[in-house]
Amino acid sequence: MTNTLKISLKPNEKIYINGAVIRVDRKVTVELMNDVQFLLESHVIQADEASTPLRQLYFIVQVMLMNPAGADEAREMFRHSLPLLIASFEDAEIGNALKQVDRMVGEDHIYEALKAIRSLYPLERRALGGNDDVPGAARPLAVGARYQ
Repeated sequence: MTNTLKISLKPNEKIYINGAVIRVDRKVTVELMNDVQFLLESHVIQADEASTPLRQLYFIVQVMLMNPAGADEAREMFRHSLPLLIASFEDAEIGNALKQVDRMVGEDHIYEALKAIRSLYPLERRALGGNDDVPGAARPLAVGARYQ
């Protein structure tokens, strides 16, 4: 980040900055004046929400940003999971985007990688038969399974 970045937060909203969890008690604008790794609460997913292959990958990458102490283990999991995930999708657009995600993670651009993964959710939904948000729909359980 070469310029400052202003982020407006609502009362009781959280922001994750360099592994620290910060909750504000009132509406506030935070100005980040140097390079930091951050994630807004609205972009955080819980483990039980990692119900598709890309959401599982997102969760792994999210751990790198939110838990610096566990980042090495999350990176190892990412390095193991990504090739399996790329091979499991026949959609070239998803495969190419995941290769860019790999580059971003390798360059430690974690926020950008998370943003790129989120942008793939509609393509994943289509590739998995459009059932991503249907309660009770069959979902793949693990990264690396073959989807058709």
